Amino acid sequence: MSKNWMQTADWKTEKHVPVIEAPDVVKKGDLVKVSVTVGKQIPHPNVTEHHISWVDLFFWPEGDKFPMEIGYMTFDTHGESTQGPNTGSLYSEPQAVFAFKITKAGTLMATSYCNIHGLWKSDKEIKIK
Repeated sequence: MSKNWMQTADWKTEKHVPVIEAPDVVKKGDLVKVSVTVGKQIPHPNVTEHHISWVDLFFWPEGDKFPMEIGYMTFDTHGESTQGPNTGSLYSEPQAVFAFKITKAGTLMATSYCNIHGLWKSDKEIKIK
């Protein structure tokens, strides 16, 4: 098994990387809204034969042993229909918004899955004021 099963890169040059848009600092206990997008700078095709299937967002509080899952979003329609690939009237776009409250600083980690190019990951630290 390959040790590089979770890929990372700069989202400005790689269309598969999940982009985390979140504040750098939040007030303890306040509602935080975070968006995760795939293909922000370079659009991902999101067609029947090549698409992002899902994104997942985790939070790893400083000092904790394991991260916690905030949420999971699937993107289920990519132009497929009974007429064949890319003949449908609906194409999902890999964009999700998650809302939560935290009481500790930590790291957000987003993952995304491309049906052809596998699993991708990005991280973003979030501080508490």
